[in-house]
Amino acid sequence: MTAADLRPVHLKCEHRVDPLGIDERSPRLSWALASEKRAEVQSAYRVLVAGGEEDLAAETNLLWDSGRIKSGRSLGVEYGGEALRSGARCVWNVRVWDGEGGASSPSEPAVFEMGLLERSGWEGGWISAGEGPAGDMEPPTGDEYDALGNGLAPSPYLRREFGLEKSVRRARLYATARGLYEISINGARVGDDVLAPGWTDYRKRIQYQTYDVTDLLREGPNALGAILGDGWYAGFVGFDPKRAGAHYGTRPQLLAQLDVEYEDGATESVATDGSWRSSTGPILFSDLLAGESYDARKEMPGWNEPGFEDAGWHGVGVEPLGDVPLVAQPDEGVRATEEVAAQAVAEPEGGVHVFDMGQNMVGWARLKVRGEAGTAVRMRFAEALNPDGTIYTENLRSARQTDTYVLKGEDEEVYEPRFTSHGFHYVEVTGYPGEPPLDAVVGRVVHSATPPSGSFECSSPMVNRLQSNIVWGQRGNFLSIPTDCPQRDERLGWTGDAQIFVRTASLNMDVAAFFAKWMDDVEDAQSPDGAFTDVVPLLEGSGLINLSRGAPAWGDAGIIVPWTIYKTYGDTRIVRKHYDAMTRWMSYLHEANPDLLRRNKLGNNYGDWLSPEGDATPKDLLATAYWAHDAKLVAEMSRAIGREGAGYESLFENIKDAFNRAYVTPDGRVGADTQTGYVVALHMGLLPEELRAKAAGHLVRAIEAKDWHLSTGFVGVGYLCPVLTEAGYPDVAYRLLNNETYPSWGYTIKNGATTIWERWDGWTEENGFQSPNMNSFNHYSLGSVGEWLYRYVAGLDMDPETAGYGRIVIRPRPGGGLAHARAEYDSVRGRIASAWSVEGDRFELGIDIPPNTTATVYVPAEGGAGISEGGKPVERAEGVKVLKMEEKQGVLAVGSGRYEFVGRVAR
Repeated sequence: MTAADLRPVHLKCEHRVDPLGIDERSPRLSWALASEKRAEVQSAYRVLVAGGEEDLAAETNLLWDSGRIKSGRSLGVEYGGEALRSGARCVWNVRVWDGEGGASSPSEPAVFEMGLLERSGWEGGWISAGEGPAGDMEPPTGDEYDALGNGLAPSPYLRREFGLEKSVRRARLYATARGLYEISINGARVGDDVLAPGWTDYRKRIQYQTYDVTDLLREGPNALGAILGDGWYAGFVGFDPKRAGAHYGTRPQLLAQLDVEYEDGATESVATDGSWRSSTGPILFSDLLAGESYDARKEMPGWNEPGFEDAGWHGVGVEPLGDVPLVAQPDEGVRATEEVAAQAVAEPEGGVHVFDMGQNMVGWARLKVRGEAGTAVRMRFAEALNPDGTIYTENLRSARQTDTYVLKGEDEEVYEPRFTSHGFHYVEVTGYPGEPPLDAVVGRVVHSATPPSGSFECSSPMVNRLQSNIVWGQRGNFLSIPTDCPQRDERLGWTGDAQIFVRTASLNMDVAAFFAKWMDDVEDAQSPDGAFTDVVPLLEGSGLINLSRGAPAWGDAGIIVPWTIYKTYGDTRIVRKHYDAMTRWMSYLHEANPDLLRRNKLGNNYGDWLSPEGDATPKDLLATAYWAHDAKLVAEMSRAIGREGAGYESLFENIKDAFNRAYVTPDGRVGADTQTGYVVALHMGLLPEELRAKAAGHLVRAIEAKDWHLSTGFVGVGYLCPVLTEAGYPDVAYRLLNNETYPSWGYTIKNGATTIWERWDGWTEENGFQSPNMNSFNHYSLGSVGEWLYRYVAGLDMDPETAGYGRIVIRPRPGGGLAHARAEYDSVRGRIASAWSVEGDRFELGIDIPPNTTATVYVPAEGGAGISEGGKPVERAEGVKVLKMEEKQGVLAVGSGRYEFVGRVAR
């Protein structure tokens, strides 16, 4: 057997690297491939799974041996071995064979571990703080207590001591909360998750986390400690904020279980039960919207270590486990991923210091301070400044975004909150003893830890800033769910925002697991008659109108998001899992609109939200277009999972006919002659072929009528530049990209944007700030142009007839005055890169194509000029096939590898 250069790398289970605690009983295994050779393919694979590294290396006592499978498949290979039990640790590797039959060495081992698969595996119950005050701690009063006009209670502190009399081989901690929790063992914090367990509809599903805590335990006495926060469960959530059970529950509770395996094979569990003790401590209150108040004088040194005197503590309330499903967290969770140093500090008023972080972000600030005991330092967080240099907070509405720290009076003190988050560019500090140094405040960036997967850069500093703004907006708004804003009293999972941005999101970061989690939330919120909702998770009693009826372009997220995840990651399980929910949605729409025009107002209809033209685009036109789009996507997903899709193909054609009769004129004019009307008609394939060019011309005329500016809102903005480019007007798309006058991306950047604004006119030179009723400076919807930067400017794309980047398209569209552009993307099959530059009429294109894929490459060849690769005529280049040579470009087919092409563009 010959050795292969081809080798498997980047092993994943359920879209994640070495996940700890999963509850998929047939977990899916995937890998990418690497090779220094061109045109490498996988012809076969063999997966081995064992209970430990030694057994895997020796290929003995295997849980599963797939055998040698003749297949090029490397995505979503389902485990097919013996049934996996709760807590089972599985070590696996894969060997592959190349196209000539050469075998690789086994990959480096990867790991996945099962969580608690049976409800009977949970031994304890939900515990909460006992009744009455503890020790000398008194509840907060006055302004601190009455945040948002409602009472906020101190955070409960919970503890339990236990003994271990033998040496520990292995220990796992399973933990969750109704609310938020932070847990420790022997004084050491467990894990790096924050705001755990994340947001779900706690009435339908609660996530738990799994931690390897073997190294934290010791023979003899040990102690478990936990602190709880109200979080989404019992705190203020959404606009028209309520608490005290208005949404989910009235007080936070903990559920935890420590499973210990001794070296001699014996096992023991420590669970949340009536033996725990409770108190309150230095956290006077902690709320996602209000912020946190912390009195360091109330700290209890050693409270979470063995031997602490807890006679003044109280018992706990205990509730049964209940019937709500407990599920293993399927994504990466929320973490603090970066620190940002303050760039400047000013004093607009006496004793008021404003720190400029240089970047709008989400998370909190770490405070460093020295002073006398009892000194209260207050931090308020804001995205913008008033003209006088004070912080602008009107757009926060009722969200206070305020953290208060009371010093204990020791040497240097360091504080950061636990159970809150803020959206901010500026931190106002008052009460600081003396003059605060620049490093008194450090920003802590917090978001769902979706791994970075892509990057884009070009020769335009403004466009690079736009890409940075898009990524920062994604980081700030992907916090357990895809939220709509991170600062004001809302922070809801608006479905329209998510579907508009999901493709851009998937290029910037690996969001497969993140959206798999959120699609479970989407189905949890679906109404009994099939409607997907406007916000997910659903908050009943939140003051939002008709949220059981999904609005056009919002409810359609229930189709568009799983389709995008399927296309991007080759994930058919998300389609199978939610297929029935999708078909219920389609039936719901059809029953309400038998004439195939989506005119029945089933709930909200936001139209092209926040378009500078207002409601100029007919709402029923947009609604009908989205319904047709849904039908097309469901038809494709049906075929992908072996279901009958012909009915949905027919539905698409019938809606298309109805759309044309109702909204399209014989000369290709659409609806009210708006940019967004043309964009959705063209993007969603709703026009007859003979009218597409005419409609595109009308679109360009509509842009010219706005002095070559866009007028699209949330719905149209992401499709605008791709539609123009596909229709042969890349110069118009670039003109919109490069604009720096209102409305444009460049205008926001010129006026200080470091994230994407909610609205084009969030601040204008003529009018200042928009209405504080709705004016977020950290949204992501209008950043959906990021997809165009990757797919069209850099030219890194996927064949629309495939999924998971099995067939790649490299087709850059140089223009807009750019001298170069580059994108890299870590696809599920490996890294793809496209980098081009122009000097004079010389066009250079370097690409990387991962093994086991093919690519169609378009190289400019103006005037029929020849193309070279690696210094040779392309006809003689290894691994390159010329498909056709046209007047302005060559179309090439390549296998995997690194290629360097040279062509010609018009001067």
